[in-house]
Order: sequence, then structure tokens, then C-alpha cells
Amino acid sequence: MNNVNIVIVEDDVLIAEDLRAMCEEFDANVVGMAHSVEEAFDVIENSDAQYVLMDVRLGGKRDGVDVAQWVYDVKPDMKLVFITGSNEPPTIERIHQDHPFRILIKPIQPEQLREALTAK
Repeated sequence: MNNVNIVIVEDDVLIAEDLRAMCEEFDANVVGMAHSVEEAFDVIENSDAQYVLMDVRLGGKRDGVDVAQWVYDVKPDMKLVFITGSNEPPTIERIHQDHPFRILIKPIQPEQLREALTAK
């Protein structure tokens, strides 16, 4: 998985670090991390990532789905992998409106993440 660049958007620092460790185990490059919507806009805009691991709930009025809508407009080739603990139907339906590449429900296993990052 060399040369795969990833941005992680996750408000929980421990989960973000766990995701970083999983990515690094697969030899993927974590080129940025954001813990809020505002940080996400900046980090994603200034990265050369192919993937964004996106949490839905980011602790503010806007959330990961709002960021995903923006990503789809400005970087349509970037693949969005939602990683969320919210699996209720309204949330999943909202995510599906934003062109997700994959949706993974927390807690995720390393093999689930590997599959999401290697799928075509």
C-alpha cells in the first residue's frame, strides 16, 4: 500500500491515533489529521491524499457529512471512507447522499480498513 496518502478526520484523539497506527501497519502515509470541521477543510485542501477517513460526528454544528459534501465539490477524485459509530438509518442515508467510497462502523478491525483502502 506504498504511495497511498490518507487524511484522518476524527474528533477523538485516541481513535485518530489508532487509525494512524493501522494505516502505518499497511505502509500507507498519513499526510494529515484533523479533529474538527475547520481543521478538516484546511488539512484536506492542502494535502495530496487519495483517501479521507471521515468520522461523522465532529463535536460541532457541522459534521463529517458537511465536510464530505465540500470534498466532493473541490476534490471529486478523493475517496471518502466514513468511519462512524452511528449506524442508525437516517445517518447512513445522509452519508450515502455524499458519495462515500466505503462506510465502516466502529469499532473497525484492521482487515476492514485494509479492504477499504485496497478496493477499486
